[in-house]
Parts: sequence; C-alpha cells; structure tokens
Amino acid sequence: MIMQEPPFRDPAVPLADRIDDLMRRLTLEEKVGLLHQYQAPVERLGLGAFRTGTEALHGLAWLGPATVFPQAVGLASTWDLDLVRRVGEATSDEVLAFHHKDPAGAGLNVWAPVVNPLRDPRWGRNEEGYSEDPWLTGVMAAAYAHGLRGSAPEVLKTAPTLKHFLAYNNESDRCTTSSNLPPRVLHEYELPAYRPAIEQGAAVAVMPSYNLVNGRPAHLSPLIRQVLRAWAPGDLLVVSDAYAPGNLTALQGYHDTPPEAYAHAVKAGLDSFTQDDDRSEATLAHLRAALSQGLLAERDVDAAVRHTLSIRFRLGEFDPATPYDDITDNVVNCPEHQRLAREAARRSFVLLHNDGLLPLTGVTKVAVIGQLGDALMEDWYSGTLPYAVTARAGLAERCQSVFCEAVDRVTLTSEAGPVVADPAGGPLRVAAAEPGEFDLFDWGGGAYALRAVASGRFVSVDATTLVNDQPGPNGWEVRQTFRMEERPRGTLALRHISTGCYVGTAEDGVLRLVDDADQAVWLAMDVVRSGTEQAARLAETADVAVVVVGDHPLVNGRETEDRMTLALAPAQDAVVQAVRKANPRTVMVITSGYPLTWTDADVPAVLWSAHGGQEYGHALAEILFGDADPEGRLTQTWYRSEQELPDLLDYDIIASDATYLYFRGVPLHPFGHGLSYTTFEYADLRVELADDVVIARATVTNTGARPGVEVVQFYTHQQRSRVKQPLRRLRGFEKVRLEPGESRAVTLRLPVAELAFWDVTRDRPVVESATHQLMVGRSATDLRLSARFEVEGETIPPQKGPLRAAAHDEYDAITFVDETKQDGDAVRSDAEGAWILFRQVNLTGVRTCVATAGSTEGGMITIRRGDPLYGQVLAAFPVPRTQRYGYHAITAALADVDGVHDLYVVFENDGVTLTRLDFGAGA
Repeated sequence: MIMQEPPFRDPAVPLADRIDDLMRRLTLEEKVGLLHQYQAPVERLGLGAFRTGTEALHGLAWLGPATVFPQAVGLASTWDLDLVRRVGEATSDEVLAFHHKDPAGAGLNVWAPVVNPLRDPRWGRNEEGYSEDPWLTGVMAAAYAHGLRGSAPEVLKTAPTLKHFLAYNNESDRCTTSSNLPPRVLHEYELPAYRPAIEQGAAVAVMPSYNLVNGRPAHLSPLIRQVLRAWAPGDLLVVSDAYAPGNLTALQGYHDTPPEAYAHAVKAGLDSFTQDDDRSEATLAHLRAALSQGLLAERDVDAAVRHTLSIRFRLGEFDPATPYDDITDNVVNCPEHQRLAREAARRSFVLLHNDGLLPLTGVTKVAVIGQLGDALMEDWYSGTLPYAVTARAGLAERCQSVFCEAVDRVTLTSEAGPVVADPAGGPLRVAAAEPGEFDLFDWGGGAYALRAVASGRFVSVDATTLVNDQPGPNGWEVRQTFRMEERPRGTLALRHISTGCYVGTAEDGVLRLVDDADQAVWLAMDVVRSGTEQAARLAETADVAVVVVGDHPLVNGRETEDRMTLALAPAQDAVVQAVRKANPRTVMVITSGYPLTWTDADVPAVLWSAHGGQEYGHALAEILFGDADPEGRLTQTWYRSEQELPDLLDYDIIASDATYLYFRGVPLHPFGHGLSYTTFEYADLRVELADDVVIARATVTNTGARPGVEVVQFYTHQQRSRVKQPLRRLRGFEKVRLEPGESRAVTLRLPVAELAFWDVTRDRPVVESATHQLMVGRSATDLRLSARFEVEGETIPPQKGPLRAAAHDEYDAITFVDETKQDGDAVRSDAEGAWILFRQVNLTGVRTCVATAGSTEGGMITIRRGDPLYGQVLAAFPVPRTQRYGYHAITAALADVDGVHDLYVVFENDGVTLTRLDFGAGA
C-alpha cells in the first residue's frame, strides 16, 4: 500500500498551508526544540536537524579553502551592483557545494551581508560593511543578498541574514554600551540601510546586535516587529548573535532570570537562540520554564517557530527536489570564480592620487617593498585562501622584480644575556649564546610582532610561555602581538596585548608571562639591519618602487577591538618616506579595511584597496600597468586625522556633524573620490519634475586619450528647512565606460517622496515645500554641475502637544533611555542644567502642563522660553522619587504666554527621566 505524503511535503500546496499542516503535527516540546540555533530533529515526522549560521561575508568562510573575494568595503568600492550580485551568487554556489557534502557542517542560513553604516572608521569591523552612506549600503546589501538567495522565485538558494540590527559601530564594551539614537538619526540614517534587502525579499533573516539602543538591548527592540517585519513581504527569521541571549541577564543585567529574559526576547521577535554553541539544553530549559511560569504562551512559541519553518520550507527542505540540487564541489574555486575574484579585486582599486606616474610605462624592473608586499591577509570572516597571488607575485609576472619586507632585524638582550630562539619553534629563553635575531613588524597603534629568524616563525604565547611557532597573527585570541613600554637606560618591556601580561624570565631563563609590571624583564633592542635603509637601497636599483603598506585585519582593530588612530604604522610610514626620497618614481599601495592617514604628501601616486582576496596581485598589476582603468571610488570619508571625528560612542551624526552628510571640514579624500587614467567633462545638466519624480539628465564625455570608467554621482541638498539638513546626500549613481571622445547621457529618476526627512513633531516622514539643489560630479566635493528645483510639499505647523520627550529638536547633556522595558523611548539628564529643545510650540490658550517623569533621587524640571539659562521660566515640576520605570504625572500652572515659542525643558538635576509633556487649557 502506497502511503500518501502529508500536505506539508507537497510543493503544490500553498506555503502558508504547508506550514500550518506541519505546525499542527508538532508537539509543544518539539516546537520549543526549534528555537535554538541547533534545531533538534523530529524523527517521527522525518524532520532532520537544522542549523542557522554559515559565514559568507565575502566568500564562504571557516569551512576550508574556498574562493576569497575582496572584503565587503572593497566590493562596495566597485560601485557595481551587478558585480556585487555575481559575487553573492558565486558565494552561494560554494555554500551549496559544501552543504551537499556536509549538510550539518554547512547550513543554508548564511550570516551575511553586514549593513551597519560605516559611521566611524575607527570601528574594528569597518571592513565588514559597505559605506558610511545608508542608501548606498542598502543597495549594495540588496545586490549581494539577491546573489545569495538565488534566482528561483519560490525556492531560496541560501537564506541571507542582515547583520547587525541596530546602531552597532563600536567594539569597545559592545555588550554594555547603549547607542543614543534620536528619531531622525534612526529613521534617516540607521533604518534605511536595512530596508532595500528586506523589502525586496532578498534578505529573509536579520540578526540583532550585541549593544543596547536607547537603553534597551537590541535583541529586545520593538522595532523588530514594528518596522522590520512590516517591511518584509514574507516571514522574516530573527536569529540572535552568538551568546547574546545570555547577556540579557549577565553583562547587561536587563532581566533578573533567564526565563524572564528569554520570554521577552521571543515576544520582541527573536526566533532562534544562538547560545552555548551546539549545547541547546540550557536554553530550551529556560524557555520551558518561561512557559510553565506563564511568561510565554504557546502562541508566542508558534509565531517564532513559524518564522523558522517558513525559511526551511523556502529552502526546499521538504520538497522532492530543488533547482540547486546539481551544484557540486566542482564550483569551489573553479576557474569562473577565480576570474570573478580577479575582476572584483581589479574593479575595487581606488586611485587616490596620481601626478602622472601611473599607469606605468617603460618599466623593466620594479622594487616591491613592504610588510604586505608578499603577503595576503585573511580577516576573521574570510574564507581560507586556496592560493595567494601577492603584489610581489603579480608584478613578477610582468617584469623583473626585487623585493624586501622593509622591517627591522633586531636582537633583544637582558642583563642576564641575549634572547635566543629555538630553531624548532620551541620556547624563547635568555641564554649564554649568540643573540637570536628577530624581524620586527610594526602594525600600528603600538602593536608589534616578532618573527624569529632561526625558525622563520612568529613569536607567540603558549599558555604563558613564549614560543616561536606561528605563521603570523591569527585566531580569535591573537597571541602574537606585543606593545613596547619604555624602561630606564633605553631599555623596554614587552607587554602581551591579548592578556595584558608582561614578558618576564623564569629561573631556567625561559621567557614567560608575568602579571606584575615590576617583574617584567628589561630588554635592550639593537637594530642589526634597518628595514628603512634596506628599502631605500633596493628602491634605487629599480625603475619604479611599489611600497605596499596597510593593516593586518586581525591586529589593527577587529571584532572586539576598535582603533584609536587612523595613522599608518610609524615604521611603515618611515619606509614610504625613505623610498620616495631614494626613488622619486614611487607608488604607495595601501591595503586596508579602513581609511588611513600618512605623512609623506609628496608620494607621486597612491592606490588603495581593501584586502583583495586570492587574486589581489594580478589585479594590482593590471591597474599599475594600465591594462584597466581604476574604477573604484571611496564609500567613506578619509579624514585627515581621528581628531576630526566625534567620540566613538556618539551615534548622533546630525548633532556631531559626522560622515560626508554633515562634515564641514576639508577631508583628506572625500566620499565618492577616485581618479581615472583619463579625464571627463560634464555638461548640459537639466532637471525637471514630472509625476512626483525628479528627473535629472547630464552628459559626460571622455576628454582624454584612453578608455575610461566614470562613476557619475548625483547629490541633493535642501536649501530651506525647519531642521538641520545634510550638506549633500547621495541620490543615485551611474557607472559609464567611455572610449576617448565618447559621450554618454546619464539620468537620475528620484521620487519626490525620497526627499522626505523624519518630522519629530508628527512622528512621520515629511517632504517640505522648499528649494533643492541637485548636483552631479565625481565625488561629494568634486561636483561639476548643479541646478535648483522647487518642491511643493508641506509646511510643518507649530507643535501643540503632547510632546514626546525623545522627539525633541536639540539637546544637551541628556541620554536616550527606554521608557519601559517593552517599548518607548525617554530622555534622562546626565548633568545639572541638561536640556531638550522643542521648537515652535503653540501655547495659545494653554494654562497648564503635565510632565510625566521620574527619578530614583528626585529632582526638578523647569520649562524656559527662548533660552535654557536666561529664558523666562514658564513652569516648574518637582519630580518625586520613583523606582526605575516608575513615573509620576506632575501638573504645573503655565505662565500666560500665548503664541508660538521655542521651549527649553531644563533638568535642574542629573538622573531625571522625562517621557512626555501634555498641555491643557485654562479653567
């Protein structure tokens, strides 16, 4: 007798009905088992195990050799959405290939792309994002996610997950810091980066971030339900970041017990707990306890399980076949993907400066110099390089080349004798022998690595013993880097960066870590061979010198570590200066995941790329020798110094004049910058409005003698407004390839609705009646043409109340906090005299005001007209002591001041929380 398959296994049944059928068959205990990253199998129904989370940021990662593409910030610098989509498609091919070999080891829920706008280049994970512009971030993420999800309309190839929601740009204390997000920054800067990929159905999952937002853990954000799920055309899976659920009671202390915390998380929209790796029992026990205590209902579990099952169904798990079943491991690092990796690397190069040296001509011998000249780096989310074409290797294929790393070779000597290295890679020790020699690598920010000449391996720490057995800085805990602290008589002490311990010596002379700085061994460092001098001598022998400098992705900031400086490592900086003086034909090639600054302003040519993956060297050679035009453009502002940046934890880009949108200084290199080997002329800009669409047209002509690529960028600026507007905002771009003398018409079609900003007075987007300027050009500051156009929109009326405290116009010395644990934002004073401003409040007929406020210590709030210090006091509110989240409605008479006024709400004490002001008429 043939058994009929249940409806949930029938692809002809509508998706919602299939999910309903399977949900009815699952017991509550089985459904709870689906709430963990490692979802338990349900054998009686034939459901296998399922795991969320395969890393695929710029190629498949962590599972063995696979094609490695440029870092995400490098992919974005191509300004080529189709290329980014193709990279996503190739990555998903390789994910499928690994999955077909090992379904348990390579899951189809991929944790990519990262869509956090790159607000501050000091962020340790800068290389994971796309741009400081939220719109550009959003369209890049959508392109990559489209490639990952595949082209079949009903079946997902993989299930892309956007990371990390929300306002996450610092690693320092990332689990305990709260990102202050005023409403405009939330709606105009943070949220738009997530919208395209979700709204287009390209991304089907989201991962919240470790931090808090306005005092509430991001994993408990009501915006998950209110905004993200409202955008999604189908079910949206929400997965936690690793170990983040445990933070709710531990580091964050937001809830007292795990059942309480986990119940809140599920109700807020979390569907999958990434906690304790594959050991799910503790998490499931907390969820069972939440159910038994009445903190969770079965319907809450059902909602979460439905989101999870929806993704599994769409991945074809319960279908007899999918369009992607024939993908095999033949696609992994296949020739097509190698060519794509080379193309992506080539198109990502940005020519920052060129006095005519590039492209290279008449070169027969090149000197390749620098710590990165013959090395390719893997970042934490890179795949394992299947092969490595370094700068040295790529250039050696084109002409005669010579090479040096340009690092100092040193000896270390203590009072008891020199430090020697074991040729077999064993412990370092102080011994009566010839001094050991070490190559000293300066990675910047005070971080150094030592490579023992005797073994050719880097010094590391095994438990507490210094050994020399590593290929370089590596791993989650980088144990191969040290700081140098000055000691008397020109000596130094080595401090291990990972542990904070010092290097001392044991009785047997072996170098071991010690806790106390007073126990550190004092070492004299003598330079045996100067890397700078060696580099200069080598440069003199060549037709051109190519100095490859930059960062190490695991040292100069990374997950858990931010940067304090944007400066190029001092030793590398010195090499650039020495080489350029020795050979005026010097190219500085920067390889880094973030913007850098350097000292030598006279370097003839400067190229930048992110870490470019396995084909980096071939791509570099093609650009240097002019086989291709440099196509890359910056997606971040390159500041002249970190001193031009606000505090790393200041997320209010509007108030702090941050990013290209608001920055008023002159950057080292602006957003959108990138030179070509040819020249372009812009002409005939025309702007018109038709059917609520702004249509701009311009003509671009290649006026040089070579074919070239131009990224035509359109920006707008609103010239009159109730609020502070961006100085310029990217609205669109077009990448054009032109032969010498060729012209091309480019067009921007911008819906007028996209000119909206967030109106805090009415809690919605608004397009004001105003004059706008449309600009077109080569970067945010190299704008060749502009034209004005008028928009008929709204005029924002005076406010009448109620006034939500978090929806103010300006502020000083206040923090945004959670109004309740579940929902809402409020403000809390950080100092005496803190204030918030509400502009244009209509007080006609108003005679009373109610302030809803609280304070654990009590306090006073006053309302002043026109000025926070000297303005007329209109009302005063004594705030009684309350518990946190306890508020009192305090009524006060309001001075008789009919008309429209700017109101300053002044906090006379710190620690006072205000949620709202309500105005009433007179008796």
